[in-house]
Amino acid sequence: MRFNIIMIPLILLTLSACGRDPAQRGLSGAGIGAGVGLVGGAMVGAPLQGAAIGGAVGAGTGLLTTPDQIDLNRR
Repeated sequence: MRFNIIMIPLILLTLSACGRDPAQRGLSGAGIGAGVGLVGGAMVGAPLQGAAIGGAVGAGTGLLTTPDQIDLNRR
């Protein structure tokens, strides 16, 4: 239970990350993906594997997209 109480605020903080150049987007994508993968992996008993897979997918998405393609701050 304590794990969930600590992880929820950390995940919310990582979701606020963004970047304009590919390196920043790759790093923030890796952080977001690792956080989401960690939680998803913990649900099935493999948190480290989930974090590794999520981080890789997030980094790839951040590196291969532009701010115009994925921008959650659009109004």
